[in-house]
Amino acid sequence: MIHSMTGFGKASGTFENKNIRVEIKSLNSKSLDLHVRMPHSYKEREIDLRKKIGAALNRGKIECNILVESEGNEKTNVLNKEVVKAYYEEIRGIETELGIESSDTLQNILKLPDVFSAPMEEMNEEEWAKIDSLVDEALKNLKDFRGEEGRALVEEFTARINGIDKLLGDIPAYEDERIVNIKTRIEGNIQEFMSSTNVDKNRLEQELIYYIEKIDISEEKQRLAKHLSYFIETLNTPDSNGKKLGFISQEIGREINTLGSKSYHSEMQKCVVQMKDELEKIKEQVLNTL
Repeated sequence: MIHSMTGFGKASGTFENKNIRVEIKSLNSKSLDLHVRMPHSYKEREIDLRKKIGAALNRGKIECNILVESEGNEKTNVLNKEVVKAYYEEIRGIETELGIESSDTLQNILKLPDVFSAPMEEMNEEEWAKIDSLVDEALKNLKDFRGEEGRALVEEFTARINGIDKLLGDIPAYEDERIVNIKTRIEGNIQEFMSSTNVDKNRLEQELIYYIEKIDISEEKQRLAKHLSYFIETLNTPDSNGKKLGFISQEIGREINTLGSKSYHSEMQKCVVQMKDELEKIKEQVLNTL
């Protein structure tokens, strides 16, 4: 069963005095394009996290966010007193030198870089185990989302392929008239040509046979029917084969284009245009198929 590359999954939990939330979003991409945002204290686990996500989701433009919020009264930032003192002494020296009186020197200093710093935290193995389990839950939710989107894609693909197949079935109704029109035009041109020129009739007959063979569409119809059948067959395999469906849709397009170039009949050309419209809608969705 096919899956969409578009999806979203999240999971949340608590560990000691921290609220943890994991969010994973996926969009379509030809390959795996993974971006991870997480607190610095967990950075040493980023490689393992990337391997887990890549193995689970295969490909797509994926964004993983791990958000941690602390509860209680613990300090999240520490005032660097030595930095504040150094700033204060330098600024007061400049004010004295320039004869400037300032009443909010300290307040302004608190806005300067490096005045506050976040305390370094060591990674807690139990805490990471909790985060890892939340990542698994978010991945499952995202894959379920992809599966639901995939079922909708199956319905749309099937409807579009059936539409092309129906249009292909309409073409034989115009073939007899098409052949008559072509023969009438050729015969008229031949009569006009032979009345004013000496023509090698044997050579002319060979050229006509060659021309009629060139505009025959029986092989294109057979190949197109097989490609349509193969698309549905691939659609219903256990694995998601988005790239394979893309290749098959290209082959479908080649046969439709050849039918159009050989049609020489207005109603047949209308059928070809409608086929192309259905195929374009298939190609748009194939890009979003895993």
